[in-house]
Amino acid sequence: MPEELNLSNLKPASPRKGRKRVGRGLGSGKGRYSGRGIKGQKSRSGSHKMRAGFEGGQMPIYMRLGKQRGSYSKDAMPMGPHRTSTVPVNVRDLDRFDEGAEVTPETLATIGLIRNTRVDVKILGHGDLKKKLTVTAHFFSASAREKIEGAGGSVTALKEVKQKRRRKKGSKPAPRAAAQEPEAAEETPEAAEEIPQPEEPADEAPAAEE
Repeated sequence: MPEELNLSNLKPASPRKGRKRVGRGLGSGKGRYSGRGIKGQKSRSGSHKMRAGFEGGQMPIYMRLGKQRGSYSKDAMPMGPHRTSTVPVNVRDLDRFDEGAEVTPETLATIGLIRNTRVDVKILGHGDLKKKLTVTAHFFSASAREKIEGAGGSVTALKEVKQKRRRKKGSKPAPRAAAQEPEAAEETPEAAEEIPQPEEPADEAPAAEE
């Protein structure tokens, strides 16, 4: 049996390795530069605590690559193309409600699926739903609507989805040559008669008699 634990026999569960004390002179056995080499960034303190994405002062890759169009700052929300003003909730999360329950943004906030009701809620279709529920939210994806109604429930959207307007393709303009040159009028026989003909030369007068 192990001896009784007391302050006199306390020791770590695994052997500890002593810390290397560097920078204590040439007599310490660690060399002139204490294993750090000669000068440079890695010889300084804190050299192994660089922030993520730091490349030694050169232009980092996230600044060298091209940027996508649009507003990306937090102040621009929800203007940017990859930002949204809705909170997503999947249909698999609705399965925790009881059969026949009424699901609203308020009940979603009560059970902790969303933080508050100040932001619109959109129901997405990831996962499966096996209970009949009456779901009320601001927006629904097509797959979420299909799964909720397929389980026998009903869907009520608080806002209408705005349809994107498509630009109408304008008619092609007429070619410049055709627009500048008027169509030649068809010649009629009457018009052909009106065209003056060149006069024939008169016959030479007879020579005078001697």
